[in-house]
Amino acid sequence: MRDSSRTNYLLLLLVVFGGFLIFGFSENIKGPAIPRMQTDFGLNEGQLGLLLSLNSLGYLLACSFTSALSNKIGIKLTGIIAFVAMAASGVLMYISASYASLSASYFLLYIANGMLEIGLAIMAARIFTKNTGTMMNLSHFFYGLSSTVAPIFAASMMGWQFGGGELGWRGMYLIMLMLSLLPVIPSLFGRFPEGDRGGEHRISVRGLLRDPIAWLIVAVLSFGVVSELAVGSWLVYFLEKAYGWDTGDASGMLSVFFLCFMLSRLLVGPITDKIGYTVSVMIFSAFSGLCSLAAIAIGEKGAVLFAIAGIGIAPIYPTVMAMLSKRYAGGVDTAITFTVTLMGIASVVGNLLIGYIIEWVRQLFSARGTAGSELLGLQAGYGFIAVLALLCSATCLLLYVRLRQRQELV
Repeated sequence: MRDSSRTNYLLLLLVVFGGFLIFGFSENIKGPAIPRMQTDFGLNEGQLGLLLSLNSLGYLLACSFTSALSNKIGIKLTGIIAFVAMAASGVLMYISASYASLSASYFLLYIANGMLEIGLAIMAARIFTKNTGTMMNLSHFFYGLSSTVAPIFAASMMGWQFGGGELGWRGMYLIMLMLSLLPVIPSLFGRFPEGDRGGEHRISVRGLLRDPIAWLIVAVLSFGVVSELAVGSWLVYFLEKAYGWDTGDASGMLSVFFLCFMLSRLLVGPITDKIGYTVSVMIFSAFSGLCSLAAIAIGEKGAVLFAIAGIGIAPIYPTVMAMLSKRYAGGVDTAITFTVTLMGIASVVGNLLIGYIIEWVRQLFSARGTAGSELLGLQAGYGFIAVLALLCSATCLLLYVRLRQRQELV
């Protein structure tokens, strides 16, 4: 019986770790492919922007129904559907003959990605009942690993020779997304824990809406994740425009950021379990924000601090997931869906704000005739990314005080 339980646990680990690995690939192979898609279909920037906006729309749509679906048909079948939908989107992308069919394929892919993100978070929360912080961070390490190598793999694969021509972006997407069928195999044989682990009454969305602690957790996660994602979007741009770096050097610094990010998720999990999830997020997010502010203040010589900031920002998402799984043990599905959905909305708003801050500050100082208005705008925009990490820490301090007053620290 003990051997059977151990085998089942290993199967579930394959699903969760493999799922996060596939998830990282599916989200981060688009970089090298998008210019070729644009050329093949003759897309303008507006059409390209619309195509990419489907990412957020599909993701948010998936957030709205995945928890309910998992409660109705089970998290096992929900995960399998997500993996199969990803593979199907790869086939549809391969045969897409128009902008409309490509957009529909992309939309399906990001519905599948949203389902997978929520589904994997629910799976991990149910499976990792011991050393939760360590296991959550380890799970997300696999996402970081595949995210780091995905653009390199994608660019290389598109150049492969096949059937007398290049594999191209179609073949690359087909092969990479067909890999999502691999975690289906252990899913079919694994036994997944039931939704209600006990310990607390199941909680509803209405209950979360009335819970100030739930809103503080949403704020903590939103500030932290927007800061995290913004680095991937803006670091290369900042280094090129502010310091005149070439694309290779700037991309290299982003790779160092992801390396720090990935290693942090691999190594700091036991620390979060030891000192507590709330304290961990407070410390690590403050470290990230201070590193980024120091990098801006020092100038080009301090650019490596932008990468080192990845050590602090990396544990926030998985540690907040661990926090949710402990605090809302009886209704973790609902709590994760509620929190991640609102975080997704905040992510869209946050990236818009960064762009507008850069533009507004640049125009403000340019109108005054101030020298270096371009640099000042870029520093203000990236400074906002650092401030978001500090706001994450400050909000976590408020959360710590409220939980300590209630004697409910996690």
